[in-house]
Amino acid sequence: MISNVSSSNFDVVIVGGGPAGLSASLILGRACRSVVVFDHGKYRNYAAPNVHGYLGLDGTPPDELRRRGREEVEAYGVCIKTLQVESTRVVERKGRQTTQFEVMANGQSYACRALIFATGVQDLLPPIPGLAEFYGRSVHHCPYCDGWEHRDQHLVALGSASSAVELALSLRGWSMQVTACTNGEMPSGSDIKRLESNGIQLCTERVSKLAGENNCLSEIVFDKGAPLPCDALFFSADQTQSSPLPSSLGCATAEDGLIKTGDKQCVDVPGLFIAGDIHSDVQMVSVAVAEGVIAATSANKMLLQQDAATRNDMKLNTTNM
Repeated sequence: MISNVSSSNFDVVIVGGGPAGLSASLILGRACRSVVVFDHGKYRNYAAPNVHGYLGLDGTPPDELRRRGREEVEAYGVCIKTLQVESTRVVERKGRQTTQFEVMANGQSYACRALIFATGVQDLLPPIPGLAEFYGRSVHHCPYCDGWEHRDQHLVALGSASSAVELALSLRGWSMQVTACTNGEMPSGSDIKRLESNGIQLCTERVSKLAGENNCLSEIVFDKGAPLPCDALFFSADQTQSSPLPSSLGCATAEDGLIKTGDKQCVDVPGLFIAGDIHSDVQMVSVAVAEGVIAATSANKMLLQQDAATRNDMKLNTTNM
């Protein structure tokens, strides 16, 4: 193993040890940078048995993907710490060029010249009895990730009136038997016509619970009326940032709660970069990995410019002596 890490001073600190953070650390480790990754061990896809849509690794269990990733990055001298980052701050700034951040974890200070947040988001599960039991097996939020496994089955789209309609229409590509479940809300007349023209059933009753056996959803039970038999449910729900750290450093958020980014995963804070679900509206593992690469190359380009400027200053100082 290459050892390019000092005790508490690094070129780059990465907060988040999922696909985006590990991908960024791989590129930076191969660029001969000293890197530490902080991973608190709580992942958005904790309930998913497999990762899908990732070329060459489709179907890999999330734990296995992270294990392989850790082995790969540690071979390049990347330090991984299973710690929760408590705070981050800018220690020194020279004009528009941030020269040092401080990261606090477990009471210890870590200094770096570039900081990457890959902290992700958390899905807010609908507060319906039984939903968490089936989550990741027959209840999902992303049809691109899990629609194939339930193709040609009876699918239910659960959400508020308009969001349930849009989700149901998207599920129509995976199955001809789709029901929009609005949980007590009535869609607009135009939305009802859209459902009818696409052969999608509408159910407006309020959901009481989900029922089934062995992680397999079999029916939706309502406050009134007969249960609705189904094979899988996809829900439209809100999400929240997993960490307050980006906002604490001044990162702006959009109306949907995602972090605003500019070109090459940069934000308004010099030296700070963003990768993964924390800002992306296309939230898939393959996208997070790609954004980790972009954030890493952007950070390394900045560091190379700083290194060149430092060498130039040293040369000038030596010449003037």
